[in-house]
Amino acid sequence: MLVEYPESSMAARLIALLSVIVILLSIVVFCLETLPQFRRYHSRNMSHPATNVSDTVVADMFVEDDIPRQDDPFFVIETVCIVWFTSELIIRFAACPNHLAFFRNIMNVIDLLAIVPYFIALGTFLAEEGGQSNNQAMSFTVLRVIRLVRVFRIFKLSRHSKGLQILGQTIHASMRELGLLIFFLFICVILFSSAVYFAEAGEEHDSHFDSIPHAFWWAVVTMTTVGYGDMYPTSEWGKLVGSMCAIAGVLTIALPVPVIVSNFNYFYHREIDSEDHASVAGKNVENCMADAVRVDDVADESSFVEHIDSISPNIELNSCNLHESKDDNVGNHSSMAVLSELTHDNNAETCM
Repeated sequence: MLVEYPESSMAARLIALLSVIVILLSIVVFCLETLPQFRRYHSRNMSHPATNVSDTVVADMFVEDDIPRQDDPFFVIETVCIVWFTSELIIRFAACPNHLAFFRNIMNVIDLLAIVPYFIALGTFLAEEGGQSNNQAMSFTVLRVIRLVRVFRIFKLSRHSKGLQILGQTIHASMRELGLLIFFLFICVILFSSAVYFAEAGEEHDSHFDSIPHAFWWAVVTMTTVGYGDMYPTSEWGKLVGSMCAIAGVLTIALPVPVIVSNFNYFYHREIDSEDHASVAGKNVENCMADAVRVDDVADESSFVEHIDSISPNIELNSCNLHESKDDNVGNHSSMAVLSELTHDNNAETCM
């Protein structure tokens, strides 16, 4: 609950906030370490044939050092971030009831891809320190490609961002429309690349389009209305083909866009409605709890009144008995007084 549902408690919100800070810190470090003032270089012996085929010349070539160093501040920060990412992934994996379904979730796969490059780079570093690396050029190339995978850490923010989740759901729901868009673009690229190649091939001047595959780049750039200007037609027929390519590109891209926008609006409003329902449900729960407290208080008062009502007859009966006993005592005292007076009178008469 703490690492999977940030809205469950205040501690979960704090953990989610810390996770976002760590992700942003890792992305910032990934970008800053590519600055020229932070790069490290080392010399490498490169051999190449000399003028005489039988001789070789060995020269030192300075190349960028991609092997991590323990005294590098970026490596220390990266290690701290990886420790957090790994701990978070292990906790999620341990708490998941179905471990097979755990890796079917794309977010968990992204979390795994975010930490794998570090351990590969660390293994390369240990192999370099132990002198076990035989092909350094290949290891540097593989290490640079693997380090590129670190950019996937930015997708970890989608776990904490509703907007990125909505965007992912929109892309997933619009896969058919995106497939049609790519298919239409592929057809148009083939058609207009062939057309511009043959339109420019018969000209006396040097053409920018050496072949149809070389024209693919021009067709894609023109259809997406980017227009870098590195390749362009110069003949009248070539300009006509370019104009048709630009118009066809605008129409091709514009056709599936309304469907994608409609899917985005659907998922966006569904998310807004679910948040409204959750807030209303939370208020209803609070009201129900307040009503339950009031009902308990009323029940306690009712039980007290019922208890008073149950013992009130006994109180009245006891008070009646008390009054009767007092009346009896008063009657007894009165009769005794009359008897004593009569006895006194009789004694007086006898004396006379």
